[in-house]
Amino acid sequence: MADGGGIGRRMCWIPEKFQLHLSMLALQFGYAGFHVVSRAALNMGISKIVFPVYRNILALLLLLPFAYFLEKKERPPLTWNFIVQFFLLAIVGITANQGFYLLGLEHTSPTFASAIQNSVPAITFLMAVLLRIEKVRLDRKDGISKVAGTLFCVAGASVITLYKGPTIYSPAPPLQRAAAVAASPEFLSMLGDAKGKNWTLGCIFLIGHCLSWSGWLVLQAPVLKKYPARLSFTSYQCFFGVIQFLVIAAFLERDLQAWLVHSGAELFSVFYAGVVASGIAFAVQIWCIDRGGPVFVAVYQPVQTLVVAIMASALLGEQFYLGGIIGAVLIITGLYLVLWGKNEERKFAIQKAGIQSPVDHGNNRTTSSHIKSSITQPLLSQSIENV
Repeated sequence: MADGGGIGRRMCWIPEKFQLHLSMLALQFGYAGFHVVSRAALNMGISKIVFPVYRNILALLLLLPFAYFLEKKERPPLTWNFIVQFFLLAIVGITANQGFYLLGLEHTSPTFASAIQNSVPAITFLMAVLLRIEKVRLDRKDGISKVAGTLFCVAGASVITLYKGPTIYSPAPPLQRAAAVAASPEFLSMLGDAKGKNWTLGCIFLIGHCLSWSGWLVLQAPVLKKYPARLSFTSYQCFFGVIQFLVIAAFLERDLQAWLVHSGAELFSVFYAGVVASGIAFAVQIWCIDRGGPVFVAVYQPVQTLVVAIMASALLGEQFYLGGIIGAVLIITGLYLVLWGKNEERKFAIQKAGIQSPVDHGNNRTTSSHIKSSITQPLLSQSIENV
């Protein structure tokens, strides 16, 4: 599961490049479904605290056996230092990340939640620059591209937040849905768009979600150097995330009825979020990053936005607004500029390393190993200017 060996053996007759593209498309559909399913769950009245608790419990139960058996040899001993770091990373990467996401999704829509997530690579790059993890060379085209991409993403997120604009497209409900609405006035309140909600506040929450996600990506890089067992690394964070949400629930969610699953739709939402969007998606993403690199994985991110828009329009009757479309285009443009700059920077580093060390094979192996470990970090490859 962690290295994709089992997948490769069962699908050996399919070229690996095709497997990667197929896996990434499946991953984007899985994440797109999560946006729509989460919004439907919120509209059905599921608690914004109970939902992530159940989600992370299911993800933990799914990841734990794989982490225990597959990473026995590479898992370092657990120390108090690691425990504190896992706890703090869980606050940023799970509790704040998922909490802000659900609050933002409640006030906006799945399409714009997905669109604004495209700014995560650029925000991650900006944070890495501020913390001096990443270097920027403004005298080279890759440095200029990364800075321009970051500015495009910031501009796009600002447009989505500050300008909703007129409705560009409003899908008419299918005949079956119209009949259901006539028979049940509560139907639209369950599956309808976020009418009457605070759009700006929702976008601010989603920006907080992106900042938390980016901060987690930046902060996890030095910890992964010392604790390379990725499945165990994530399992510990899921565990602490459950504990943190339970503490929050002790103060904010004291209604015992909120902890009950009232319908099959709610049960499906929780199961989908925990198993598909957390456990399976994480395993597939690890394999794709390992085989194709983070640039290949991140390039597929805008596909998710397109799939979410189609699914949300068909299933939730979601409207499209001018500000959201303009902002999404700016963010996706910025994403590709940042990814192109990162790819050019990696090519330059490899070329420079080859020129500096043409004879020393031992140093070449070390350099190659350094570059490979650098570019397989999820969405955040460490600076390799000093190779």
